[in-house]
Amino acid sequence: MDRENADKRYMRMALELAARGRGRVSPNPMVGAVVVKGGRVLGRGFHQKAGGPHAEVYALAEAGEDAAGATIYVNLEPCCHSGRTPPCTKQIIAAGITRVVAAVEDPDPRVSSAGLRELAENGVQVTTGVLAEEARRLNEVFFKYITTGRPFVILKAAISLDGKIAARTGDSQWITGEESRRRAHELRREADAVVVGVQTVISDDPLLTVRLPATPGSGKEKQPLRLILDTRARIPLAAKVVKEDPQRTVVVTGSDPPAHKVAALEAAGVRVWTLPLRRGRVSLPALLAKAGEEKLTSLLVEGGGEVNAAFLEENLVDKVYLFLAPRIIGGATAPTWVEGKGVAKVALGSIWRNTGLTRIGNDLLLEFYPEKEGVDVHRDRTGTGPGAAGD
Repeated sequence: MDRENADKRYMRMALELAARGRGRVSPNPMVGAVVVKGGRVLGRGFHQKAGGPHAEVYALAEAGEDAAGATIYVNLEPCCHSGRTPPCTKQIIAAGITRVVAAVEDPDPRVSSAGLRELAENGVQVTTGVLAEEARRLNEVFFKYITTGRPFVILKAAISLDGKIAARTGDSQWITGEESRRRAHELRREADAVVVGVQTVISDDPLLTVRLPATPGSGKEKQPLRLILDTRARIPLAAKVVKEDPQRTVVVTGSDPPAHKVAALEAAGVRVWTLPLRRGRVSLPALLAKAGEEKLTSLLVEGGGEVNAAFLEENLVDKVYLFLAPRIIGGATAPTWVEGKGVAKVALGSIWRNTGLTRIGNDLLLEFYPEKEGVDVHRDRTGTGPGAAGD
């Protein structure tokens, strides 16, 4: 096997390992590492949780003394700074690794080429760009957050063939099948926070939790924060998101909500964020800024048509997941997944790039990115960043 094909083979292994950290390492990136010598894999590892050892540490430990003279494959440039864990570059050098293959450079300003430069200055051969697009896509959440200080926004909707999210009576259970609902819960598990409007809470009284079958040794299921957009703090104190695990609920109000309602929510254990208004509603750019300050790297928007429209109209959505069910609901007044004012001409509608189509039971899962942004998920669209995602 020639070097180019070997590099791709082992980098795919690193990417597969990295993906095992999905939903577990925020605000850090998913990273996998593979140590190879003489065509034999000596060590494997992946970053398992924020604050824990990095992928390179696990892989080098498994390889042991045999790591001397080997190549290590990582899907992201090794870190060269000290946080909650020591620099990986120094451990790579100390292990006697002679070649590092990194898919992409780390956009974290504390690293950003410095790690690769340190390795090269210490006699380690460095190769980059192997399966770079796949590596960027895997860590699209991290790349967006670390370069802009804002979370990656995913909009998810379950719709009928005619675009409805409920019947004219408001009934919405269930449009999609059980397999799709399981995948939707996996998306919740991967997100730092779920966003809905207060009307969804009033109408459906959802829990907004991850409910998946337990797997042996998995421990307690990771739960996202629940962000409720509620300009005037109308949320009922009897709502499930208030009564059950209230410390995971944040009610996001406008700048001047009724003081007695805020006091009642806080007394119940719910946090309240008061943000500026924009067009009579909570400012979504301000929400993203606040979420970034709270180190929320990804938001899963599960709102109704009005909330979805608000995020889309402000060009704040980075990715769309549509679960399409083979069902026709009909009804002129039945809610659709995007409402709002809409555009005056078809030509003014936004264009989205379809990058995935998966059959899930009898449903289809479609994946889209904004056409104008393509897949350049690491581009800084605001010119600011948090400086570091943390370890």
